[in-house]
Amino acid sequence: MTTAFITGAGVRVGSAVARALGQAGYDLALHANRSAESVRALAEEFEVLGRRVTVHTADLSRPEAVDALGAEVRAAHPALDVVVHNAGLYAAVPFGAITRAQYQTMVGVNLDAPFFLTQALLPSLRAGTSPLVVHLTDIAGERPVGGYAHYSVSKAGLIMLTRALAVELAPHVRVNAISPGTVAFPEDFDAAAREDTLRRIPLGREGSVEDVARAVLFLARDAPYVTGQVLAVDGGRSAQL
Repeated sequence: MTTAFITGAGVRVGSAVARALGQAGYDLALHANRSAESVRALAEEFEVLGRRVTVHTADLSRPEAVDALGAEVRAAHPALDVVVHNAGLYAAVPFGAITRAQYQTMVGVNLDAPFFLTQALLPSLRAGTSPLVVHLTDIAGERPVGGYAHYSVSKAGLIMLTRALAVELAPHVRVNAISPGTVAFPEDFDAAAREDTLRRIPLGREGSVEDVARAVLFLARDAPYVTGQVLAVDGGRSAQL
């Protein structure tokens, strides 16, 4: 059986990716922090279908928790075929007000955790069949907007990590990134902000978490010669920014 590990699998994009991979026949290793109950419900859903599912909880802002998670997943799954680094933080703070703690937490979750988890899981990836690592980045990693400096820096680093690991882990492990645009509005977006965002998307609408999940499946199943790439799933928004 093929196995996929997804971080932040309890809600939004992570849940959609986990569900898509489970429906495609993958056994699952599901990570969550605050969404542990949602992940356990998802695990039960796929256990009924005969999938092997393990659930893992960890606060990815804590280096020791990242190390423990890597060891735990590696022990539970000696071979991994897909690793999806989806878990991340998103917050708007004016540059002059960003504290060192806020910066370190943002970079810790969005960049350091994928870096060191992939490092910890290398033995399992190398034991997999045509293994793939997917980083969930953001168009802000290449085209920043005001108020998100620490977020944009973390995602820019993740894009470089994608390209660096694609070179270093070849030829056996492929590494790609998916860069979503607006695939689900944050709950605190008001109507005016939504309309302004939609005006800047050539397709004229927001995407869905399923759009991102389908992109992960494409990279996993239908793109064996694709590595080191960043696939924008943004309705064309990045083409005109």
